[in-house]
Amino acid sequence: MTNSELHSNRRTFLGGVSALAGALALGPRVWAQEGDRFSRQLVIEAAQALAAKPYSSPPKVPDQLLNLNYDTYRKIRYRKKAAIWGGTPTKFAIELFAPGNLFASGIDVSVVENGKAFPVPVHADTFETPTKEIGEFLAKLGQVAGFRLHFPINRDDYKDEFVVFQGASYFRAVSRDQTYGLSARGLAIDVAEPTGEEFPIFRKFWIERPSSAADSIVVHALLDSPRVAGAYRFGIYPDTPTRLDIEATLFARAPLRHVGLGALTSMFLFGSIDRADQPDYRTAVYDSTGLAMHTGSGERLWRPLSNPQTLQISAFMDKNPKGFGLILRDRTPEAFQDLEAGYHTRPSAWVMPMGEWGDGHVQLVEIPTSSEANDNIVAYWRPKSPILPGTPYNFAYRLTWPNDNWLPPAFGRVARSAYGLTLGANKRPQMVIDYVGLPENVPVKAIKIDAGASQGKIVESVVQQTGPGRIRIFMTFDPAGATLSELRLQPKLQANHPAKQEANQQAKQLAKQLGGAIGETWLYRWSAR
Repeated sequence: MTNSELHSNRRTFLGGVSALAGALALGPRVWAQEGDRFSRQLVIEAAQALAAKPYSSPPKVPDQLLNLNYDTYRKIRYRKKAAIWGGTPTKFAIELFAPGNLFASGIDVSVVENGKAFPVPVHADTFETPTKEIGEFLAKLGQVAGFRLHFPINRDDYKDEFVVFQGASYFRAVSRDQTYGLSARGLAIDVAEPTGEEFPIFRKFWIERPSSAADSIVVHALLDSPRVAGAYRFGIYPDTPTRLDIEATLFARAPLRHVGLGALTSMFLFGSIDRADQPDYRTAVYDSTGLAMHTGSGERLWRPLSNPQTLQISAFMDKNPKGFGLILRDRTPEAFQDLEAGYHTRPSAWVMPMGEWGDGHVQLVEIPTSSEANDNIVAYWRPKSPILPGTPYNFAYRLTWPNDNWLPPAFGRVARSAYGLTLGANKRPQMVIDYVGLPENVPVKAIKIDAGASQGKIVESVVQQTGPGRIRIFMTFDPAGATLSELRLQPKLQANHPAKQEANQQAKQLAKQLGGAIGETWLYRWSAR
């Protein structure tokens, strides 16, 4: 290629970036010409150009769509026969969501084929609608509220919906034999701050068409918010579990001092450690049991979730975390006694940073709620250093949707956490923690419990064997007048205990690798009730 050709290609590329950024500022329907050349670099440059301009809120959809009630909006359905790639050899298909009701602004979606982007059109008959007028309004708007991806994840002869991008920067996914539960976000900003939360949005998506043999798909997204713009790439792999490899480049318009990476949003109404405030025939109602963490130093932490009386914010300091996630550990209908919601089939979500994320903390926000329709749990990584204008901020992580987070073999996981009071006049708080998966044939006498409290004191910790590799710990706590205390407990192997040689050697080897621990470190914020 000659120098003149290189110059011409670069000029065409930069011109495309400039046109894209300018069109986004002008309006929703003029962002690109059909068949524009596409690359990830184009999205990155577009995000940078967008961040150099003042933020412009996306226009609201017409009142005729915005004022639709919930029942009418639910009757708007994408026509199955119109599914993108639905009748082709490609294993994936795309279906679209209509704007309106709660979805007050539209987004643009393009498909990428042979290196060129083609906007997805919206016609009067794209959606099945309750009235002809609604279809005409949708066609006039020319935008959608989001999309879902389909793939034969459960059986070969049917393409199941397995990933949804809809609303702000929210998305969610399922693995085989799961049903939707918790969600993820592209970015969280100022969660639970007194000044209010800022909600970034995905303005535009590009979806690359996979080959007929491909079992993965790539989605690109342009994120925008009053103080930041960003370019995202999602490598999506439907599997057991489904995984998303996410790369992002952020360009700050203003300093971001409270930003959340790998943000997850879930629901916890009540369970064994936090009983229902109102009578309920069910034994538990939640999408996630607890927050699990794998620290940079290798410690495995478990923090059961709660539905607090007041807003609760917890910070778990770390450096270069190896992973964290909101996990559902109850996988039987009996754990919930709900025959309709299917809570036991909801996914967990696990964030594994790719590369070093530096100093910061995992932040857990628990918001009081009286309804299972409200997502009241948020968890994310909060970097210690702010994201500043002038320098691109790159981060990447793998987000999987398993049934449970992976732990080393013969390492105990918390299966249940419960709360009660002791008998007698004192009626002290008592925490009950069940572990499963411990090294088998290690007797209770070979296990010691390291326990502590930030306020008050631990009166005693009693261990009972409940089966092979299973124990129950009763931890009695004296608040000593405190109304709030951070509790911590960790099962460890006692040195030189004459347990069976094979099991003892297995436990010793594992405990040596993990600082003496043979199970997760259990954490909980106790408050006076």
